[in-house]
Amino acid sequence: MGTDDRLRTYRGKRDFRRTREPSGAAARTAGGPRFVVQIHDARRLHFDVRLQVGDVLKSWSVPRGPSADPGDRRLAVPTEDHPLEYEYFEGVIPRGEYGGGTVIVWDRGTYEPLTHDRAGRPVDFARSLADGHATFRLYGAKLRGEYALTRFRGRDGEYAWLLVRTGPGRSGGHGTPDPRRARSVRTGRTLAQVAAADDGPVH
Repeated sequence: MGTDDRLRTYRGKRDFRRTREPSGAAARTAGGPRFVVQIHDARRLHFDVRLQVGDVLKSWSVPRGPSADPGDRRLAVPTEDHPLEYEYFEGVIPRGEYGGGTVIVWDRGTYEPLTHDRAGRPVDFARSLADGHATFRLYGAKLRGEYALTRFRGRDGEYAWLLVRTGPGRSGGHGTPDPRRARSVRTGRTLAQVAAADDGPVH
C-alpha cells in the first residue's frame, strides 16, 4: 500500500483550501523513526500520540495524555494515519473543519522499537502493531523511557488500545502536565497563546 492510499482517509476529511494542516506532499524524512505528541484543544481537549511507521505517522488520541507513571493505564483511541510533516504542525484548525481547534507540539523526538519474539529476535514495528502489542523507547525532550501500546477487546466487543509506561518511571506521580498550562517544545507557547495569534503552522 502506497503513501497516497494510507493518507486517503486523512485527506478526505480535510479541505486544504481552509486548513493549514499539511497535505502530505513532502518526501519522507531522513533518519527516524520519529514521534510527536501534540495537545489538541478540539471538541474535547486531548493529546495525540503519533509514531512514524514507514512513510506515515500512526496516530492515537489519548484523552489523558501519556504518563511517566507505570501504574497509569491510558486509553489510546486509534485515528487515521497522518503525513510525516504533521510532526511540525502547530496552529489553529478552522472552526467547521475536521478537528477544528488549537494544536501545539508538546513533545517530539525519535523512538526505538523494542518488540522481540519468544526467541529474542526483533519484530518489525508495523507487524507488532498489527499483532496488537508494541513496545518502544522514546527519546524526546519531555518523554524519555519505555512504553507499550496494547490492543484489547472492551465490554462492548470493540477493540481499543492502552498506552502504558513499562520501564522505570515516576510511580505515584501525576505523569502529565495541565494541558492548558503546557508549553510547546517548538515555540514555548501555550494553547491560549497559539489561539490568540491564530497564525497557523510554524515551520
